[in-house]
This record gives sequence, structure tokens and C-alpha cells, in this order.
Amino acid sequence: MDTKELLKKVRKIEIKTRRLSDHIFGGEYHSTFKGRGMTFSEVRQYQFGDDVRNIDWNVTARYSEPFVKVFEEERELTMMLMVDVSGSELFGTEQQFKNEVVTEIAATLAFSATQNNDKIGLILFSDKVELYIPPKKGRSHVLRIIRELIEFKPESKQTNLVEALKFMQNVMKKKAIVFVLSDFIVDDYHHTMKIVSRKHDVTGIRVYDKREENIPNLGMVQMQDGETGELMLVNTSSKKVRLNYRKFYYQKVDYYKESFTKSGAGAIDCRVDESYVKKLLGYFKRRG
Repeated sequence: MDTKELLKKVRKIEIKTRRLSDHIFGGEYHSTFKGRGMTFSEVRQYQFGDDVRNIDWNVTARYSEPFVKVFEEERELTMMLMVDVSGSELFGTEQQFKNEVVTEIAATLAFSATQNNDKIGLILFSDKVELYIPPKKGRSHVLRIIRELIEFKPESKQTNLVEALKFMQNVMKKKAIVFVLSDFIVDDYHHTMKIVSRKHDVTGIRVYDKREENIPNLGMVQMQDGETGELMLVNTSSKKVRLNYRKFYYQKVDYYKESFTKSGAGAIDCRVDESYVKKLLGYFKRRG
């Protein structure tokens, strides 16, 4: 992709997702993810109805009339976007590939965080951490993140969520809002998720295509594993083959839901042909 085309794509995503974050998500995001607490701001004269527990007795004694401490919410937070860039993310049969939807969701979340003056960081992972962009503020930083999401070419097509979570835990010393975007066709991360969720506010966003749920009956078909690259002949007319595939697929989905919810993390399911706007808003409202 040449620079001109890339910039055009970035701009298109910015216009669409920024409008969403400005009109819809800014306020929802703010009320869902509160700041780290209250910080002292100033003192002012006592007014009827003020909490007497906030009276500043030193200032009150000095001026012989009551003064109260005013507190402000300490708002600044850090959002970390963890995005799966493995081979299975390129799947898509509807209007969009999974990775395109993931890019839009990530951009919407990033602009929502920017509106609230929060920092945003990015981790792109396969079976290793492929790219880490440390958290920063501002529009130009978000545009860099979008650019990477559009054009990044991973070295590996496989997935290892545990490695990515451990890396995030090591670089993020303070509590962060963490969104993990993947199709979660992977397992063995429940224990790590539990540890990470104790410190961070984690939400999984599973982006999937409905055609992945079943193999259609097409007779003998040569298939390639999106992650390992392995070619194999599959008899799709066999009921047993189709049943086993469906079973395998739903085992992974159930594992994802269980691992996130039992760890105290949030879990969102988003099909590529559905409105991710509704899904995110519903989630924010439930949590707000």
C-alpha cells in the first residue's frame, strides 16, 4: 500500500470513528471508566448543604468562618489496546474482514480515550509481541496507532495470548484499561487472565464471522489452516467432520467467555456483520 492510499484509509477511519467517539462514546467512556480517585483542588467558603466532613479546620480557624476543601476527580487513565494480528484475523465473508472491524473498534476506543485526555498504548501480538507502542496522548498518536493497525504485517501467523498478557503486565506498572481484540480461537490463558485482571480493568472483544461457526457441505475440499499454513484435504460432506468442527469452535468460544467472566473481566461478542456501535454502547451502559 503506497503512502497516499494509506493516508486516505487512515483519514477515512478517523472521520468515521471520531464522529462516533465525539457523539456517542466520549461521555459513556468517561462514566464507565472512572479516574483513580479524588484529588484536592482548592478551598472555598462553606455553603449550606456542604459536607461538614470536608471542612478545612486550619483555614476556618485562620479566617474565623468555615471553609471547605474542594476535590476533583483524578481523571487521567491509560488505555492499552491489545490486538491479535495472527492469520485467523484475515478471515471474512461478509462486507468486511475481521481485522478491518477490529481496526475500527480500536480507533473508536482510542478517540474516546483521547477525548477524556487519557493516554493510549498499543500491543500487536501473534504468538509473540510483534509491536509495542508506549502510551501517549493526542490525535497524532492515535493516527499512528490506526496506521499500524491498517498496514502492519506480522512475522507469525500463530497466536499466544499468554505471552501478550504477560508482556502487558510487565510494561504497565499502574492500573490500566485494557481491551483485548481477537477471535479467541486459542486457549490455556485462563490462569494468566486471572492474574492480569486483579490489577487491570480488562475487556475482551471477540470479533468473528458467522461463517466460521460451521463448515458448509462442499464435498472434498482442500483447506489451509490460517495460523499454521498447513494444507489438508477435508471431507466436508461428512456429518461427523462438520459436527467435530462445530464442537471445536464452540469449545473455544465457551472457554473465552468463561475465562474472562470468571476472572472479573468484561466480555463482548461482535460479529462482523453486526453493529459494533450497539455492542460497545450496551456494554458501557451496563457497566456505567
